[in-house]
Amino acid sequence: MPLLDRGLLWLSLVLGSCASLGSAARGNNTKDALNVLLIIVDDLRLSLGCYGDKLIKSPNIDQLASHSLLFQNAFAQQAVCAPSRVSFLTGRRPDTTRLYDFNSYWRVQAGNFSTIPQYFKENGYVTMSVGKVFHPGISSNHSDDSPYSWSFLPYHPSSEKYENTKTCRGPDGELHANLICPVDIADIPEGTLPDIQSTKQAIKLLEKMRTSASPFFLAVGYHKPHIPFRYPKEFQKLYPLENITLASDPQVPAGLPPVAYNPWMDIRLREDIQALNLSVPYGPIPVDFQRKIRQSYFASVSYLDTQVGHLLSALDDFHLANSTIVAFTSDHGWSLGEHGEWAKYSNFDVATHVPLMFYVPGRTALLPEAGKKLFPYIDPFDPASELMEPAKIEA
Repeated sequence: MPLLDRGLLWLSLVLGSCASLGSAARGNNTKDALNVLLIIVDDLRLSLGCYGDKLIKSPNIDQLASHSLLFQNAFAQQAVCAPSRVSFLTGRRPDTTRLYDFNSYWRVQAGNFSTIPQYFKENGYVTMSVGKVFHPGISSNHSDDSPYSWSFLPYHPSSEKYENTKTCRGPDGELHANLICPVDIADIPEGTLPDIQSTKQAIKLLEKMRTSASPFFLAVGYHKPHIPFRYPKEFQKLYPLENITLASDPQVPAGLPPVAYNPWMDIRLREDIQALNLSVPYGPIPVDFQRKIRQSYFASVSYLDTQVGHLLSALDDFHLANSTIVAFTSDHGWSLGEHGEWAKYSNFDVATHVPLMFYVPGRTALLPEAGKKLFPYIDPFDPASELMEPAKIEA
């Protein structure tokens, strides 16, 4: 059949079906149950090679897409982290969960609705959470919905506490809390970044689970390209400023109702944006700084891609690629100057349209031959890395 055009609530349907199939399989042979690796990215729009963006270097995600069923028209229910994540992790719309912001827990406010990981857990899976899966805080009961959803306590990288602190070295040599924040890894607290830590933890869990008698559901939530754009500085080299174009539709639409526009106050709090002395609510941001923002968003995507690449490569290393479903998506998109917006928080397509793909062993791709890797790591800095074509699944 052709590439599918459906909403993000299909995530709940497809993975829920997998749990049912796995449960039925265990009646005959536990080893027949497929594992699940769910990768959730924060603020990732369709800026990926597999979605036709020729500027972006995302070879590892593109490789996953080439082995997957790729959805072309998947949309978040709301372009805000907590409502979107609760929506697709429960399979219910925000109108049902009664969560439109960050300030309530659905089990208390709306109903004791089961989650995808909870369903797997209740069907005999070991369920594990690494990084940002549920939004932290009140919306997940300050516990990432533990113990309902997870077999043991979720993992959060220790370095995430520095994300919004003064760790960005500016042209003046001083440290700032900037929006644009390429860093020298050796120069920052703990000498690492949250997504690097999450990848290492997820790989440790994969190694542990490869000999387990029980199937697993592992959810890995990556922070980037969420603001601030804090990433290893070498990724800037992939996107020379002279190659960075501006949004094709940068003007605030004439007659746009105020309720449909968000004045991107979250980035206005950053020191480098404050220094621009922009007017509220419409700006605009100077053209040269627009290019720098877009450059750093794209660099953050390529940095994210390397972490996804290392994680997927571990499936091959631990001989799990033939027995593990991989689902990849984002909680919502992000505007990079389209309609004069520099945020999520809107109903524009670019803020709600998300990547969505499913790899199912033996279904969306042939099983690799003995000794062959399905997900070899691809270095985005290697000139030989090429765009992988997404799979076209026949009926």
